Parts: sequence; C-alpha cells; structure tokens
Amino acid sequence: MEPPASPDPYRSAGDAALVRAVGEGSREAVAELYDRFAPMLLGLARRVVQDPAEAEEVVQEAFVHLWSRARGYDSARSSVATWLALVTRSRAIDRIRNRTVVERTHAAAGRESDGGHASAEGAARVLDGERRRRVRAELAGLPDEQRQVLDLAFYGGLTQREIAERTGVPLGTVKTRTLLAMKKLRAALRDEIRELL
Repeated sequence: MEPPASPDPYRSAGDAALVRAVGEGSREAVAELYDRFAPMLLGLARRVVQDPAEAEEVVQEAFVHLWSRARGYDSARSSVATWLALVTRSRAIDRIRNRTVVERTHAAAGRESDGGHASAEGAARVLDGERRRRVRAELAGLPDEQRQVLDLAFYGGLTQREIAERTGVPLGTVKTRTLLAMKKLRAALRDEIRELL
C-alpha cells in the first residue's frame, strides 16, 4: 500500500502568503495564483482589449509583473485580487494606447510616402519623430525651474552639484526639482517609455 500523497501546501495558502512565496522565487506559488485568478483576469482583459488572443497576452504580462514585483506587494493597500485586477486593467489599457500609437504612425507613414509602399525605416523615422515631438511638448509644459535643471543636466551635461553652483540654488532644491520633473515626464510619457523597453 502506497503512503498518501502529501497535500499541496500552496493550495491551502492564503493569497497574500502566495505572493510572499512568489517574492521568494516560488514558481509553484505563481502557478497556484494563476489557477485562482487567471479566469477572472482573462475576462477583464477581454472586456478591455476586445481580442481573446491579446487578452491572454495581457494576463501573461500581469503575471510577469507579479513575478517581478511580488516583494513590493502591500496587503494593507489592497487584496491580491484587486492588485492583479488593477495591473491587468493597466496593461490592457496600455495595449489599446499602443495600438492607437501604431495606427497613427502607420497612417502618418502612409501620408508621407508618395503613394508607394512605406519602408520599415520610414515608419521608424515617423515613430521617432512622434516621440521627439511628445518629449518636447512635455518638457515645454514643465515649470521653468524644473525645465531649467533638466536642460542643464541633459543638454548641458552638468551634474546636480554643478547645476546648483551655476544657478545659485541649493543642491537639495536642484535634486527635488529634478525628481519632480522626471516623475512628471515618466507619467506623461509612459507609453513611449514602454515602447522602447
């Protein structure tokens, strides 16, 4: 007579405990979380992206996010179900935005061609031009003091200490302005940053 199989410890574990196990590198915990939440997340992704294959990719991206960010999960802020739903929804919306950018790029590339076919290089140039235009527009929208520190850092090649010396602004203020400006740009240009990764 064979001994009874030991029960799967992950099957009876709570959701937050599974996320902690994922943070420690447990693939079994990811599999259990996938079994628990994938159907719900897939339904959510399908409602947003309106494409079953793309919805499956969105759910995979959500679980890749879980794998890489499990250590940062805070059960006091949200349940695991809510967290995964928010990540999935965000990824799905990003897909729609990216789809819109690609469609605009293809349309622009078609307009710029002489009626012939647009080359891949031409489309890439259009996309790069669109990105540069967006970055310039977002930079122009920053407060003057934040734009100044970024200009001196990125275009002037100065360190934060050198910026402080040149402008007569305390180093801590330069650091704060740089941080605020970068946060604003990162939020505003999230789609463009993702496309480059």
